[in-house]
Amino acid sequence: MTNYKLGCDVHKRYSQIAVLDEVGQVCQQDRLNHSPEILQEYFGQFPEGTPVAFETVGNWYWIAEAIEAAGCEPLLTHAAKAKVMMGNVNKTDKLDAKGLATLLYLGKLPTVWIPDAALRDERELLRTRMALGKIRTGLKNRIHATLAKYALVIQESDIFIGKGYEQLKRKLLQLPVQTFTSVQYQLELLEQTQKHIDLLEKRIHQAVRETPAMQLLKTLPGFGLIFSAHVATETGTADRFPDAEHYVGYAGCVPKVSSSGGKTYHGHLRKEANHYLKWAFIEAANVIATNRNRPSWRNKHVIQLYERIRQRKGHAVAVGAVARHLAEAAYWMLKKNQPYREPTTALPRQA
Repeated sequence: MTNYKLGCDVHKRYSQIAVLDEVGQVCQQDRLNHSPEILQEYFGQFPEGTPVAFETVGNWYWIAEAIEAAGCEPLLTHAAKAKVMMGNVNKTDKLDAKGLATLLYLGKLPTVWIPDAALRDERELLRTRMALGKIRTGLKNRIHATLAKYALVIQESDIFIGKGYEQLKRKLLQLPVQTFTSVQYQLELLEQTQKHIDLLEKRIHQAVRETPAMQLLKTLPGFGLIFSAHVATETGTADRFPDAEHYVGYAGCVPKVSSSGGKTYHGHLRKEANHYLKWAFIEAANVIATNRNRPSWRNKHVIQLYERIRQRKGHAVAVGAVARHLAEAAYWMLKKNQPYREPTTALPRQA
């Protein structure tokens, strides 16, 4: 039985397939229009367990399911790394498909973890919760910006609940007519968004089964079920990462570094990351910053870390540092199967 290696260059409406035989020679090339039935029938002609390499694209879920349904093994490929390793001067669909199959044949294919179908479905609840949270934050920021334009100051820390909201409604009466109307629409949308977030969180509590990994992650400062489920489902297993540094980089909790001529510059947090993990750790760090004045939190390591860096470099950098600490801690907790423990080494005292 021939051991085939397949490379699949995926596009929006079609895929280009290259098939390598057991000696690494191209024995078949085909272009397939996209439909689950066509792909499943095509991959079904190969022996069970035949590996199929395909690049990360936005519509990869159904492609992986079609490959699995045909009895083959889907291998999701890191597109950027694969292109560098292929080293093609020219670029065509056939060259890309052959390049993927060749990397697979040589055992050098840079793969990406594929969660099972049930987990892929479950993650949509958490990812949608994140998306709605960003909409909510954007609406709040826009309303704050409108108040600042007209020098309207509210002393309460949260202007969207309780006494703060009562003051907000009174202050809005001082705005020009069209600006007032615009803010009213935004407040209505904010209320609707919050209702959907509440419904999603209720659904998450009902549908997401709490795993041992989630139970460990809930011991992290600032973490509840939502953040724990988010990190657990996006991480999979810590064994995928060789060390904490790689995991923190994957989570986007390290800054870009530029070093030349003895000078080093640290920029913003990396954008090339798992945005869902990055969101969870940053949001948890913001929760910690918000609750830093609670008496029971004052002696926590994350609070001391936040305060020390905030005094020197400001809130945003301090939040990034706390997010990095949380990501490193999460890696070791999952790796060692242990709950969070306060670091034993104290931070230097402030003068």
